[in-house]
Amino acid sequence: MSLNAPARVLYGSPLSRPKFGSFVIILLGVLVFLSTSSIVNNIIAPTSAKGGIRIFLMALAWSGFLYIIPIAILWFLDRREPESKWLYAIALLWGALIATGVAQPINVLIINAVKDYFTLHPDVQALFGKDGTMIVAAPLAGPIVEEITKGAGVLLLFLLLRSEFDSVRDGFIYGALVGIGFNFLETAAYILQGFVSNGNAPWLPQLGSRHSVFGLGTHALFTGLFGMGLGLARQTVRPWLRYAAAQIGWLLGFSAHFVNNSVGLLLILIIKITGTNLNDTSNVGGLNLDDMPFLTSFAFNTVRNLITLFPFFLIAIVMLWQSGEWERQVIRAELADETEPVITSEEYEGVKRDRIFRTRRIPEYDRRTAAAIVKAQNELALRKWRVQHQGQDVATDPLVASWRDELTRLRGMKAAIAT
Repeated sequence: MSLNAPARVLYGSPLSRPKFGSFVIILLGVLVFLSTSSIVNNIIAPTSAKGGIRIFLMALAWSGFLYIIPIAILWFLDRREPESKWLYAIALLWGALIATGVAQPINVLIINAVKDYFTLHPDVQALFGKDGTMIVAAPLAGPIVEEITKGAGVLLLFLLLRSEFDSVRDGFIYGALVGIGFNFLETAAYILQGFVSNGNAPWLPQLGSRHSVFGLGTHALFTGLFGMGLGLARQTVRPWLRYAAAQIGWLLGFSAHFVNNSVGLLLILIIKITGTNLNDTSNVGGLNLDDMPFLTSFAFNTVRNLITLFPFFLIAIVMLWQSGEWERQVIRAELADETEPVITSEEYEGVKRDRIFRTRRIPEYDRRTAAAIVKAQNELALRKWRVQHQGQDVATDPLVASWRDELTRLRGMKAAIAT
């Protein structure tokens, strides 16, 4: 019996067991409830009397609108075997609610600990200036706390939905989506914080800075690096790398986050050397960082991120490129011995012509059916590769048979329409 679409997604997953699946759903529901309560009680409710709810909702709307661009970029990267829209939504939801809601109170504890330390040591406070608490707390709290809470979501996808986690590219997409969800809510929180502090919501500088590099410059990159490590663990045939890749990926994401959050400390050192007044660190070199127009903030922070995080961007780009090469090689190799109705000779010629920025099409079918055929062919190829490298028999694998049956069904749709 052929597997249906949900069964293919859950194939080999512990979620396919009803009791375990129910437990996970209940646990996620509890986490969403607790995280939402944390966000409402600690971020939104204290500002409601000052009109903070309206500001927060507007900030969410603007941030969500701008995130159409990075999600579209990820969708393009995912075009050869696109993941379920439900998985996109789950990854975004984890980042926006669970990762944010869990990280926020822990970050506050660390910030308050730094503040208390400065209270007991005013000479140290004087060294770092009026914004010293956040300058010191940001490198301590953000990288470790937030990369753990965000990374937990990517790790759960890796463990619970192995059939949907095939490669480095898949890992980056899931990690970046979690990071986008996190930054989506964090952007609104910082705009709200600015409104509460001085009565003016810093719309343009916050939206510009937090959507730098087209929304892929901070949290999307950090957690995407961890996702890449998990994806490499699935993609590699080297036993030692299969176990080390995830740890390396998390350390890269942590390091990128730490470097990003340590820019303030670096500025303090520069300011101390040049003798600039520490009570006015928001205006460096005549550039007011707290009152930039959107495009200026976007451009300034894009350049800053590309420079400070250059090694991490380079790693991500090279690994995405190599993963794309790997995908095309696997698809060409594994579809070479397939025949109709899985693939025609003309369609296989299209497989061989596929390139990094070009996606093959099947002109004989309507757009939706053609895309479904290409996806099924690519999924079949990747599954065959996986089964072979696990030392199993392709001929007896239920998921391989299911994808072949799906291609037969899709071909039959055209025949049915023709008659």
